[in-house]
Amino acid sequence: MAQPVLDDALWSLIEPQLPPSVARPKGGRPPLDNRKVLIGIIVVLKTGIPWEYLPQELGCGSGMTCWRRLRAWQQAGVWKSVHPILLNQLRAANRIDWSRAVIDSASVRAVGGGRTRGPIRPIAANRAANIT
Repeated sequence: MAQPVLDDALWSLIEPQLPPSVARPKGGRPPLDNRKVLIGIIVVLKTGIPWEYLPQELGCGSGMTCWRRLRAWQQAGVWKSVHPILLNQLRAANRIDWSRAVIDSASVRAVGGGRTRGPIRPIAANRAANIT
């Protein structure tokens, strides 16, 4: 039997971090369950399929629904609160392989800075300097 995309233990860690659903006073469709939407998000991000190709048979709603919820959760800061919780769980279970970790200036700020370089010239100036 295939492993579930989002098991109960993982869901119990993530669910409290999600913002509550907002009531719609004018009616319309009720919002899709957060767990189903998160499963859809995980499927798209794990497989790399386009949002619009998310299979309806999974019961995760449309790809657009999942994308909108992902964007809303990002703006609400959900992932900033979920990330340390999951890291602590992995650390406690000794499941982090530090031999494969990569840190660069795009993810970690270089507080001390590096050696300074000369002034950056515009591209046109660089091309003119290379003409002989």
